[in-house]
Amino acid sequence: MTPSAPTPAYRRLSVEERRSQLLEAALSLFAHRAPEDVSLDDVAEAAGVSRPLVYRYFPGGKQQLYEAALRSAAEELQQCFDEPRLGPLLPRLARALDRYLAFVDQHDAGFSALLQGGSVVETSRTTAIVDGVRRAAAEHILSHLGVTEPSLRLRMTVRMWITAVEAASLIWLDEDKQPPVGELRDWLVEQLVAMLSVTGRHDPQTAVLVEAVAADG
Repeated sequence: MTPSAPTPAYRRLSVEERRSQLLEAALSLFAHRAPEDVSLDDVAEAAGVSRPLVYRYFPGGKQQLYEAALRSAAEELQQCFDEPRLGPLLPRLARALDRYLAFVDQHDAGFSALLQGGSVVETSRTTAIVDGVRRAAAEHILSHLGVTEPSLRLRMTVRMWITAVEAASLIWLDEDKQPPVGELRDWLVEQLVAMLSVTGRHDPQTAVLVEAVAADG
């Protein structure tokens, strides 16, 4: 009698591995359905675990799980613009955008869940998580520009560009990731330069930056 193939040994996941598994399953569901339409049973089924196990890791229920999933995606996104301040400005921004768009590409479900609001489970805490990503990105950009005390117009310009990057990324996902990511990256860098140029006509601090960027390039 031919012996049957051995059954693969079951490997118990560590606490962090299990938590990451649940967060990944939750982000995927929240990206494609309104969070209020996602139950803990749905998350448990997507992760291949029992409902009590989900509660063990998130005793606060779906709201706690939702906030934890957003925070997980936010923490990773916040690091994307943390590029060493070495070399010319525009290549630095391009490298930061490469990381940002790589996150969008690899975690499209999580990215959509993070940025697309309008849910009834949205709270001041979830809003603060999303806003924290935007503020951190803006601070990194201002640091790349070498500015510690930005004028109002410059600060607004950078934050407007961050919003444009978010919107372009979501549309890019809707358009089946077209144009190619390298073209999208270069286009977004050019948009920042164009926005700074317009602001520079009204703001002396930004005008100096525009000249420095032109000389740096």
